Amino acid sequence: MNLALFSLFLGVAIVFAIVPTIIGGGYGDEDCGDLLGNDVYKDRCPEAEAIIYAGVRLAVFEDPRMAASLLRLHFHDCFVNGCDASVLLDDNDNFVGEKTAAPNLNSLRGFEVIDAIKQDLEIVCPQTVSCADILAVAARDSVVVSGGPSWDVQMGRKDSFTASKSLANNNIPGPNSTVATLVSKFQNVNLSLKDMVALSGAHTMGKARCTTFTARLQGSTNPNGPDSSLEYVQSLQRLCSESDGNTLANLDLATPATFDNQYYLNLLSGEGLLLSDQNLATGDDQTRELVETYAQDPSAFFEDFKDSMVKMGSLGAVTTMNGEIRRDCRSVN
Repeated sequence: MNLALFSLFLGVAIVFAIVPTIIGGGYGDEDCGDLLGNDVYKDRCPEAEAIIYAGVRLAVFEDPRMAASLLRLHFHDCFVNGCDASVLLDDNDNFVGEKTAAPNLNSLRGFEVIDAIKQDLEIVCPQTVSCADILAVAARDSVVVSGGPSWDVQMGRKDSFTASKSLANNNIPGPNSTVATLVSKFQNVNLSLKDMVALSGAHTMGKARCTTFTARLQGSTNPNGPDSSLEYVQSLQRLCSESDGNTLANLDLATPATFDNQYYLNLLSGEGLLLSDQNLATGDDQTRELVETYAQDPSAFFEDFKDSMVKMGSLGAVTTMNGEIRRDCRSVN
Protein backbone atom coordinates (compact mmCIF):
# COMPACT_ATOMS: atom_id res chain seq x y z
CA MET A 1 0.00 0.00 0.00
CA ASN A 2 1.52 3.35 -0.99
CA LEU A 3 1.85 6.42 1.22
CA ALA A 4 -1.19 8.23 -0.18
CA LEU A 5 -3.54 5.32 0.54
CA PHE A 6 -1.98 4.70 3.96
CA SER A 7 -2.46 8.36 4.87
CA LEU A 8 -6.04 8.17 3.69
CA PHE A 9 -6.98 5.30 5.98
CA LEU A 10 -5.34 7.00 8.95
CA GLY A 11 -7.39 10.15 8.48
CA VAL A 12 -10.43 8.93 6.62
CA ALA A 13 -12.92 10.60 8.96
CA ILE A 14 -11.29 13.99 8.44
CA VAL A 15 -11.08 13.56 4.69
CA PHE A 16 -14.74 12.60 4.38
CA ALA A 17 -15.65 15.71 6.36
CA ILE A 18 -13.74 17.91 3.91
CA VAL A 19 -14.69 16.38 0.56
CA PRO A 20 -17.97 17.61 -0.96
CA THR A 21 -20.62 15.12 -1.94
CA ILE A 22 -21.65 14.12 -5.43
CA ILE A 23 -24.57 16.08 -6.84
CA GLY A 24 -27.61 14.91 -8.68
CA GLY A 25 -28.97 16.07 -11.99
CA GLY A 26 -28.28 12.93 -14.00
CA TYR A 27 -29.74 12.33 -17.43
CA GLY A 28 -30.04 9.42 -19.80
CA ASP A 29 -31.15 5.88 -18.94
CA GLU A 30 -29.55 2.56 -18.08
CA ASP A 31 -28.97 1.68 -21.73
CA CYS A 32 -26.87 4.79 -22.17
CA GLY A 33 -25.03 4.54 -18.85
CA ASP A 34 -25.36 6.62 -15.70
CA LEU A 35 -24.35 9.93 -17.23
CA LEU A 36 -23.44 12.43 -14.55
CA GLY A 37 -25.90 10.77 -12.22
CA ASN A 38 -26.76 11.05 -8.56
CA ASP A 39 -24.49 9.26 -6.08
CA VAL A 40 -22.83 7.20 -8.80
CA TYR A 41 -20.22 5.73 -6.45
CA LYS A 42 -22.21 5.89 -3.21
CA ASP A 43 -22.70 2.12 -3.02
CA ARG A 44 -20.02 0.82 -5.38
CA CYS A 45 -17.09 2.91 -4.12
CA PRO A 46 -18.02 5.25 -1.27
CA GLU A 47 -14.33 6.01 -0.61
CA ALA A 48 -13.73 7.29 -4.16
CA GLU A 49 -13.65 11.04 -3.57
CA ALA A 50 -11.69 10.69 -0.33
CA ILE A 51 -9.03 8.60 -2.09
CA ILE A 52 -8.72 11.15 -4.90
CA TYR A 53 -8.52 14.02 -2.43
CA ALA A 54 -5.79 12.28 -0.44
CA GLY A 55 -3.75 11.68 -3.61
CA VAL A 56 -4.09 15.29 -4.75
CA ARG A 57 -3.28 16.66 -1.31
CA LEU A 58 -0.10 14.59 -1.09
CA ALA A 59 1.00 15.49 -4.63
CA VAL A 60 0.50 19.23 -4.09
CA PHE A 61 2.24 19.07 -0.71
CA GLU A 62 5.27 17.57 -2.45
CA ASP A 63 5.07 19.92 -5.45
CA PRO A 64 2.80 23.00 -5.15
CA ARG A 65 2.94 23.49 -8.93
CA MET A 66 1.10 20.18 -9.34
CA ALA A 67 -2.21 21.84 -8.46
CA ALA A 68 -2.12 23.90 -11.65
CA SER A 69 -0.92 20.89 -13.64
CA LEU A 70 -3.83 18.68 -12.58
CA LEU A 71 -6.32 21.47 -13.27
CA ARG A 72 -4.82 21.92 -16.73
CA LEU A 73 -5.03 18.17 -17.46
CA HIS A 74 -8.80 18.29 -17.01
CA PHE A 75 -9.09 21.38 -19.22
CA HIS A 76 -7.05 19.85 -22.04
CA ASP A 77 -9.02 16.62 -21.77
CA CYS A 78 -12.43 18.27 -22.01
CA PHE A 79 -11.57 20.37 -25.06
CA VAL A 80 -10.94 17.26 -27.18
CA ASN A 81 -14.10 15.20 -27.69
CA GLY A 82 -15.30 16.02 -24.19
CA CYS A 83 -14.18 14.90 -20.73
CA ASP A 84 -13.33 11.29 -21.50
CA ALA A 85 -9.72 10.87 -20.26
CA SER A 86 -8.46 10.63 -23.85
CA VAL A 87 -5.58 12.93 -22.85
CA LEU A 88 -4.20 10.17 -20.61
CA LEU A 89 -3.86 7.54 -23.34
CA ASP A 90 -0.40 6.58 -24.58
CA ASP A 91 0.18 6.02 -28.30
CA ASN A 92 -0.63 2.54 -29.58
CA ASP A 93 -0.91 0.67 -32.87
CA ASN A 94 -4.39 2.08 -33.55
CA PHE A 95 -3.87 5.80 -32.93
CA VAL A 96 -1.44 8.54 -31.97
CA GLY A 97 -2.48 9.94 -28.60
CA GLU A 98 -2.84 13.55 -27.51
CA LYS A 99 0.27 13.73 -25.34
CA THR A 100 2.47 14.67 -28.30
CA ALA A 101 0.12 17.37 -29.64
CA ALA A 102 1.68 20.84 -29.70
CA PRO A 103 -0.29 22.23 -26.71
CA ASN A 104 0.63 19.17 -24.62
CA LEU A 105 4.15 18.03 -25.56
CA ASN A 106 6.70 18.80 -22.83
CA SER A 107 3.96 20.82 -21.18
CA LEU A 108 1.26 18.65 -19.60
CA ARG A 109 2.28 16.98 -16.37
CA GLY A 110 0.66 15.12 -13.51
CA PHE A 111 0.11 11.82 -15.32
CA GLU A 112 1.94 9.92 -12.59
CA VAL A 113 -0.32 11.48 -9.95
CA ILE A 114 -3.41 10.23 -11.77
CA ASP A 115 -1.74 6.82 -12.12
CA ALA A 116 -1.14 6.63 -8.37
CA ILE A 117 -4.70 7.63 -7.54
CA LYS A 118 -6.06 5.08 -10.00
CA GLN A 119 -3.90 2.34 -8.46
CA ASP A 120 -5.27 3.16 -5.01
CA LEU A 121 -8.84 3.10 -6.31
CA GLU A 122 -8.26 -0.24 -8.04
CA ILE A 123 -7.20 -1.75 -4.71
CA VAL A 124 -10.36 -0.61 -2.93
CA CYS A 125 -12.95 -0.90 -5.74
CA PRO A 126 -11.55 -2.48 -8.91
CA GLN A 127 -12.68 -1.18 -12.32
CA THR A 128 -15.33 1.08 -10.82
CA VAL A 129 -14.15 4.71 -10.97
CA SER A 130 -13.37 6.08 -14.43
CA CYS A 131 -10.18 7.95 -15.22
CA ALA A 132 -12.35 10.77 -16.59
CA ASP A 133 -14.06 11.15 -13.22
CA ILE A 134 -10.66 11.07 -11.48
CA LEU A 135 -9.52 14.00 -13.64
CA ALA A 136 -12.66 16.00 -12.86
CA VAL A 137 -12.45 15.47 -9.10
CA ALA A 138 -8.67 16.00 -9.03
CA ALA A 139 -9.14 19.35 -10.78
CA ARG A 140 -11.62 20.45 -8.11
CA ASP A 141 -9.43 19.20 -5.28
CA SER A 142 -6.37 20.98 -6.73
CA VAL A 143 -8.25 24.25 -6.44
CA VAL A 144 -9.43 23.46 -2.91
CA VAL A 145 -6.00 22.56 -1.51
CA SER A 146 -4.64 25.78 -3.05
CA GLY A 147 -7.10 27.97 -1.15
CA GLY A 148 -9.80 28.22 -3.78
CA PRO A 149 -13.51 27.36 -3.75
CA SER A 150 -15.05 23.92 -3.77
CA TRP A 151 -17.95 22.67 -5.85
CA ASP A 152 -19.91 19.44 -6.25
CA VAL A 153 -18.50 17.38 -9.10
CA GLN A 154 -20.90 15.50 -11.32
CA MET A 155 -19.96 11.87 -11.88
CA GLY A 156 -20.59 8.99 -14.21
CA ARG A 157 -18.21 9.66 -17.10
CA LYS A 158 -16.79 6.72 -19.01
CA ASP A 159 -13.31 6.53 -20.51
CA SER A 160 -12.79 6.72 -24.26
CA PHE A 161 -11.37 4.00 -26.45
CA THR A 162 -9.34 6.42 -28.53
CA ALA A 163 -7.69 9.84 -28.67
CA SER A 164 -7.07 12.53 -31.29
CA LYS A 165 -3.80 14.37 -31.71
CA SER A 166 -5.24 16.44 -34.56
CA LEU A 167 -8.18 17.67 -32.48
CA ALA A 168 -5.85 18.49 -29.60
CA ASN A 169 -3.81 20.62 -31.99
CA ASN A 170 -6.90 22.34 -33.36
CA ASN A 171 -9.20 22.73 -30.34
CA ILE A 172 -6.99 23.86 -27.47
CA PRO A 173 -6.41 27.64 -27.40
CA GLY A 174 -2.82 28.79 -27.83
CA PRO A 175 -0.88 31.21 -25.61
CA ASN A 176 -0.85 33.97 -28.24
CA SER A 177 -4.57 33.83 -29.08
CA THR A 178 -6.60 36.94 -29.71
CA VAL A 179 -9.89 37.41 -27.87
CA ALA A 180 -11.77 36.51 -31.05
CA THR A 181 -9.86 33.24 -31.34
CA LEU A 182 -10.41 32.42 -27.67
CA VAL A 183 -14.14 33.11 -27.94
CA SER A 184 -14.38 30.97 -31.07
CA LYS A 185 -12.60 27.98 -29.53
CA PHE A 186 -14.71 28.13 -26.39
CA GLN A 187 -17.93 28.53 -28.35
CA ASN A 188 -16.96 25.49 -30.42
CA VAL A 189 -17.42 23.42 -27.27
CA ASN A 190 -20.53 25.34 -26.13
CA LEU A 191 -18.76 27.52 -23.58
CA SER A 192 -19.51 31.25 -23.53
CA LEU A 193 -17.35 34.35 -23.44
CA LYS A 194 -18.09 34.59 -19.73
CA ASP A 195 -17.03 30.96 -19.23
CA MET A 196 -13.82 31.73 -21.10
CA VAL A 197 -12.87 34.68 -18.91
CA ALA A 198 -13.78 32.83 -15.70
CA LEU A 199 -11.90 29.65 -16.64
CA SER A 200 -8.87 31.70 -17.69
CA GLY A 201 -8.61 32.57 -14.01
CA ALA A 202 -7.05 29.13 -13.54
CA HIS A 203 -3.87 30.91 -14.64
CA THR A 204 -3.70 32.37 -11.15
CA MET A 205 -1.55 29.29 -10.47
CA GLY A 206 1.24 27.55 -12.35
CA LYS A 207 4.14 28.37 -14.61
CA ALA A 208 4.89 28.74 -18.32
CA ARG A 209 8.03 28.33 -20.42
CA CYS A 210 9.72 31.25 -22.11
CA THR A 211 8.82 29.77 -25.49
CA THR A 212 5.12 30.31 -24.75
CA PHE A 213 5.34 34.05 -24.08
CA THR A 214 7.92 35.33 -26.55
CA ALA A 215 5.33 37.80 -27.87
CA ARG A 216 5.25 39.45 -24.45
CA LEU A 217 9.02 39.94 -24.48
CA GLN A 218 8.60 42.51 -27.25
CA GLY A 219 6.43 44.78 -25.13
CA SER A 220 3.63 46.67 -26.83
CA THR A 221 4.81 47.55 -30.31
CA ASN A 222 1.27 47.86 -31.62
CA PRO A 223 -0.41 51.09 -30.42
CA ASN A 224 -3.70 49.20 -30.39
CA GLY A 225 -2.20 46.11 -28.79
CA PRO A 226 -2.14 45.03 -25.17
CA ASP A 227 -0.67 47.43 -22.65
CA SER A 228 2.36 46.14 -20.78
CA SER A 229 4.16 47.10 -17.65
CA LEU A 230 7.64 48.10 -18.88
CA GLU A 231 9.23 46.90 -15.67
CA TYR A 232 7.43 43.57 -15.94
CA VAL A 233 8.43 43.05 -19.58
CA GLN A 234 12.05 43.87 -18.75
CA SER A 235 12.02 41.31 -15.94
CA LEU A 236 10.78 38.68 -18.39
CA GLN A 237 13.45 39.68 -20.89
CA ARG A 238 16.15 39.20 -18.26
CA LEU A 239 14.73 35.84 -17.25
CA CYS A 240 14.60 34.49 -20.78
CA SER A 241 17.66 36.20 -22.31
CA GLU A 242 20.04 33.36 -21.49
CA SER A 243 17.44 30.63 -21.64
CA ASP A 244 17.05 27.78 -24.10
CA GLY A 245 13.35 28.49 -23.97
CA ASN A 246 12.60 26.04 -21.18
CA THR A 247 13.03 28.47 -18.29
CA LEU A 248 9.81 28.77 -16.30
CA ALA A 249 8.05 31.95 -15.18
CA ASN A 250 5.15 32.21 -12.77
CA LEU A 251 1.81 32.95 -14.38
CA ASP A 252 1.04 35.00 -11.27
CA LEU A 253 4.02 36.79 -9.72
CA ALA A 254 2.26 37.77 -6.51
CA THR A 255 0.63 34.53 -5.34
CA PRO A 256 1.85 31.80 -7.73
CA ALA A 257 0.67 28.80 -5.68
CA THR A 258 -2.61 30.25 -4.38
CA PHE A 259 -5.96 30.09 -6.11
CA ASP A 260 -7.28 33.66 -5.86
CA ASN A 261 -8.28 36.58 -8.08
CA GLN A 262 -4.77 38.05 -8.33
CA TYR A 263 -4.61 36.97 -11.98
CA TYR A 264 -7.19 39.64 -12.92
CA LEU A 265 -5.40 42.32 -10.93
CA ASN A 266 -2.25 41.42 -12.83
CA LEU A 267 -4.02 41.85 -16.18
CA LEU A 268 -5.21 45.33 -15.24
CA SER A 269 -1.64 46.34 -14.38
CA GLY A 270 -0.27 44.93 -17.64
CA GLU A 271 1.35 41.92 -15.99
CA GLY A 272 -0.36 39.02 -17.72
CA LEU A 273 2.34 36.52 -18.64
CA LEU A 274 0.71 35.07 -21.75
CA LEU A 275 -0.40 37.32 -24.59
CA SER A 276 -3.75 35.52 -24.65
CA ASP A 277 -4.23 36.43 -20.99
CA GLN A 278 -3.26 40.08 -21.37
CA ASN A 279 -5.58 40.38 -24.35
CA LEU A 280 -8.55 39.81 -22.04
CA ALA A 281 -7.90 43.18 -20.42
CA THR A 282 -7.16 45.17 -23.55
CA GLY A 283 -8.48 43.36 -26.60
CA ASP A 284 -12.23 43.50 -26.03
CA ASP A 285 -14.66 45.63 -24.02
CA GLN A 286 -16.74 42.67 -22.85
CA THR A 287 -13.79 40.69 -21.55
CA ARG A 288 -12.30 43.84 -20.00
CA GLU A 289 -15.52 44.39 -18.05
CA LEU A 290 -15.41 40.85 -16.66
CA VAL A 291 -11.71 41.19 -15.78
CA GLU A 292 -12.53 44.35 -13.82
CA THR A 293 -15.44 42.64 -12.06
CA TYR A 294 -13.33 39.67 -10.98
CA ALA A 295 -10.45 41.92 -9.92
CA GLN A 296 -12.79 43.88 -7.65
CA ASP A 297 -14.88 40.98 -6.36
CA PRO A 298 -13.15 37.64 -5.66
CA SER A 299 -16.48 36.11 -4.64
CA ALA A 300 -17.93 36.84 -8.08
CA PHE A 301 -14.92 35.17 -9.68
CA PHE A 302 -15.20 32.11 -7.44
CA GLU A 303 -18.90 31.67 -8.17
CA ASP A 304 -18.52 32.04 -11.92
CA PHE A 305 -15.44 29.80 -11.97
CA LYS A 306 -17.31 27.04 -10.14
CA ASP A 307 -20.28 27.30 -12.51
CA SER A 308 -18.03 27.21 -15.56
CA MET A 309 -16.06 24.23 -14.25
CA VAL A 310 -19.27 22.25 -13.80
CA LYS A 311 -20.35 23.26 -17.30
CA MET A 312 -17.00 22.32 -18.84
CA GLY A 313 -16.93 19.06 -16.89
CA SER A 314 -20.20 18.02 -18.52
CA LEU A 315 -18.86 18.30 -22.07
CA GLY A 316 -19.18 15.20 -24.23
CA ALA A 317 -19.95 12.69 -21.49
CA VAL A 318 -19.21 9.20 -22.81
CA THR A 319 -21.84 6.49 -22.36
CA THR A 320 -21.59 2.81 -21.52
CA MET A 321 -22.02 1.86 -25.17
CA ASN A 322 -18.96 3.76 -26.42
CA GLY A 323 -16.84 3.96 -23.29
CA GLU A 324 -15.40 1.87 -20.50
CA ILE A 325 -13.84 2.03 -17.04
CA ARG A 326 -10.13 1.62 -17.70
CA ARG A 327 -8.04 -0.45 -15.33
CA ASP A 328 -4.99 1.60 -16.36
CA CYS A 329 -5.57 5.21 -17.36
CA ARG A 330 -2.80 5.07 -19.97
CA SER A 331 -4.37 2.30 -22.08
CA VAL A 332 -7.69 0.81 -23.06
CA ASN A 333 -8.66 -2.48 -21.46
